Amino acid sequence: MDLDRARTFYEQLGFVFLVGPVGPEPVAIMEHPSGVNINLILNANSGVDNNVLMDIPDKHPGYTHMALEVSDLSAVETHLKRLGITITEGPIHMPGGGAMLFIRDQDMNVIEFHMPGSSS
Repeated sequence: MDLDRARTFYEQLGFVFLVGPVGPEPVAIMEHPSGVNINLILNANSGVDNNVLMDIPDKHPGYTHMALEVSDLSAVETHLKRLGITITEGPIHMPGGGAMLFIRDQDMNVIEFHMPGSSS
């Protein structure tokens, strides 16, 4: 993993770098003002071209992505486009007014931005 590249990406989404590398299996820790923390794995053997939990037909246990709740999905979409971050899916509009869109980080991890609807 390229820590500088990961930091740059997540800082654009509002995360703040806390520490890293740290620990016996070195990670870097970033935190969003909302309280969401992420741990970036720094000792991966190589980069990936796909996300094993999302992009292959064989299914494996584990989390496929994180979802961040937002109050204005249109503003998020505008911000992502201004940053040059590709929206990989969506916006998808749900019954009841909810909507979501998806992006990928530099290591193919999926991030969902979710705006709840009136029936959520």
